[in-house]
Amino acid sequence: MARRDDAKDAALAASRTLNGDPQKVTDPAFTAGGFFDPADLLQVKYEMVRQVEVEGVPVAAAARTFGFARQSAYNARAALAAGGLAALIPGKPGPKGGHKLTGPVLDHLQALLEQDPRLTFGELAAQAAQRFGIQVHPRSVRRALERRTADPGAGPAGPAAPKSGRRG
Repeated sequence: MARRDDAKDAALAASRTLNGDPQKVTDPAFTAGGFFDPADLLQVKYEMVRQVEVEGVPVAAAARTFGFARQSAYNARAALAAGGLAALIPGKPGPKGGHKLTGPVLDHLQALLEQDPRLTFGELAAQAAQRFGIQVHPRSVRRALERRTADPGAGPAGPAAPKSGRRG
């Protein structure tokens, strides 16, 4: 196999499109070197879907040739159809939103804030710990309440959290 370009690998990794298993790609266009790069996950997924859609290669065979499970080929095919090429780029890892400051917790904190608008976010975080057994940073409480106030559909309306000044 040809020597890897570290700069390209770094760019692919930064864009979350570095194929973790390039050695599993056995398609001749990718193993010959040149334009097709088995380390470029976007290129690999697109070519896998293209072979299924255009050349009529069975999904299982295409998935095997490009180093994926059959379900991954179906997922890539659906993603490409629904969102275009950009949909083949893997999403950011990790939680997609707050998992501690749920609706009931925010409802409780908003109710406390309505009763006493002088409460600091630190005090609200302490109340969440006492009532729900969760540890949250006061800044997380502030952000969640501000998001909720900015998006009326996110839950029951409450007083707007102050935009300036330190509260906890």
